[in-house]
Amino acid sequence: MRQRYSFHLDRAGHSVTVNVRSGWITETELLVDGKECAFHRVHGHGVYPLTLAAQLAVEPPLPLAVRLERTGAAEHPLACVLEVDGAELAMPEHAAR
Repeated sequence: MRQRYSFHLDRAGHSVTVNVRSGWITETELLVDGKECAFHRVHGHGVYPLTLAAQLAVEPPLPLAVRLERTGAAEHPLACVLEVDGAELAMPEHAAR
């Protein structure tokens, strides 16, 4: 059975979204301001922890990373953390599309 997860956070006027579609193949995409900046695909239910990197389009560009980890909880099996500008921010889960 395929499962979907979506995490979203607005930071410094920018939108950061992580979408995960897991099943036989797990696809993870990182969107910054609605544009795909990183993508990971693996056979199986995913390899965690997983880190994807991108940058915010500011001058100078600001690097960011998102880290996905298994929580072990049945209700929310994945957690997502945004690392930007020296801070780690938990990204809340949204209803997957």
